[in-house]
Amino acid sequence: MTKPRKSLYGRYREILGVLARHGFGWLLAEIQVGGKIPLGARVRGAAESNPLHQAERLRLAFEELGPTFIKLGQILSTRADMLPPAYIDELAKLQDAAPPVAYAEIKALIEQELGDAPLKLFATFDPQPLASASIGQVHAARLPSGEDVVVKVQRPGVEEQVEQDLAVLLDLADKITKYTSFGAAYEVDALAQEFAFTIRCELNYRREGQNAEQFRRAFAHEPAICIPQIYWDYTTERVLVMERLRGTKVNDLEALDAAGIDRKRLAALSVRLMLEEIFVHGFFHADPHPGNLFVLDDGRIGMLDFGMVGRIDEKLQDRLTSLLLALHNGDSERVIDQMAIMGMMSDQVNRRALKRDLDHFIFCYANQSVEEMAAANVFGELTTLARRHRLRLPSDFVLMAKVMVISEGLGVQLDPEFAFVPFAQPYLQQYWFKRRSPKRVGDKVAEGVMDMFEFALTFPHQLVSIAAQIEQGELGAKVEVRGLDQSLNRIQRMVHQLSASILVGALIVGLSQFMHMVAPEGIFQDMAGRFYGILFGVAVLLGFWLLFSIVRSR
Repeated sequence: MTKPRKSLYGRYREILGVLARHGFGWLLAEIQVGGKIPLGARVRGAAESNPLHQAERLRLAFEELGPTFIKLGQILSTRADMLPPAYIDELAKLQDAAPPVAYAEIKALIEQELGDAPLKLFATFDPQPLASASIGQVHAARLPSGEDVVVKVQRPGVEEQVEQDLAVLLDLADKITKYTSFGAAYEVDALAQEFAFTIRCELNYRREGQNAEQFRRAFAHEPAICIPQIYWDYTTERVLVMERLRGTKVNDLEALDAAGIDRKRLAALSVRLMLEEIFVHGFFHADPHPGNLFVLDDGRIGMLDFGMVGRIDEKLQDRLTSLLLALHNGDSERVIDQMAIMGMMSDQVNRRALKRDLDHFIFCYANQSVEEMAAANVFGELTTLARRHRLRLPSDFVLMAKVMVISEGLGVQLDPEFAFVPFAQPYLQQYWFKRRSPKRVGDKVAEGVMDMFEFALTFPHQLVSIAAQIEQGELGAKVEVRGLDQSLNRIQRMVHQLSASILVGALIVGLSQFMHMVAPEGIFQDMAGRFYGILFGVAVLLGFWLLFSIVRSR
């Protein structure tokens, strides 16, 4: 049976306890939630001399905390622009797998969602799952009309657990942004909000079905790709029924050779489809690992699992194209300008140092032939540079880079002679020229003219409004000093600790003097001695507690 859920406060304390036990109590103290850590976790976290690397301890903590944190770790493993390589390597090991849910619970959930038992809805339904993950599991079935399908069923209670975890994560992200320079530089609170949106979308199977339908429409003209059909009569937010694809995993080379599949053609086809997703349709499969790609018996590529999809709108496509073109031309100044326009640079970025590193990066790759370049190396160098200068890369750009690197790796695995950059270059050039065709330019000019016309109509009214505000003294300037709250909070904590230190010291000295100056005689002497002794012991304990809190807060 499904375990009863903890209260939000209980889950909050549980998460803090696990993080503290794995050696992250220093971070929790820095963001001022150390007082909420259970005492047992504090003692164990302080006493354990864990020899594991901090990155490995983070992975173990995420594994212990369950599906929300496993998903978070998997997304963080793509953010080489934020985290050092050790963390990327460790978090990439997180596997989204879980013990299967008992068939009785799956049956009850299907009855709740679809109104009847599985064996009444389907001609056949296999109670043994084909796969089981942290959010859902998949069963094989057959419709009454004879089609073979797979039924994806959400794990009972997982939505409530994810919502609790998100509430805690969003609160912790706000504190990390407020109290740490890392959080402020990367806007961790905004990243947490984006993660919450992503995982909530993944919990909604209707949205996953809609993503699959969008891919079916986009590639309807492409006979080399197969997207499974969604059966909407059997699909809800927690149950998804789709066509079952049978084939060979795209990385099973022996099986592909045995089936007579041309691996060179397959490598070129898989990369071409990926480029078309990104640069033509503006949305792409964001989790294209080999488990989600099959080669059907007729040679087509079958694609599964559309819970995570990346999107790049036309504006971002144009800016990315301009940035990559400036990088290709060795124009570091224009690269920096495009980064600033895209919001990748904060006020604290040293533009001169960034230009120096970009020039060095361009020089290193200028002497290489196109055939020698690898997308993994280029993106790796760029993300290292972004992390060094704390650039804020758009999440969809990071996903796109990850997809390209995975696609390149798959292409080389299928065909050792495959070279990604020379293969992709003509497609990117074709896309660039298409975006600048006379028709597209004409449409943009017409759109700009309309914007200017609307601005001309509203400008007199806006000018009158501004003049009225100036006349009434209502027009002011808002000045924001970033990082001031963080510094003031640290100073405030220091003052509190200093004040407490003075008071505790004065209490200890005062008691010791008072015991000698005011020492009653007679029957009250023993009682007074005990009273003074207790107060003195309390003062000493307060002193040790204060010393411990100062050391813990660094």
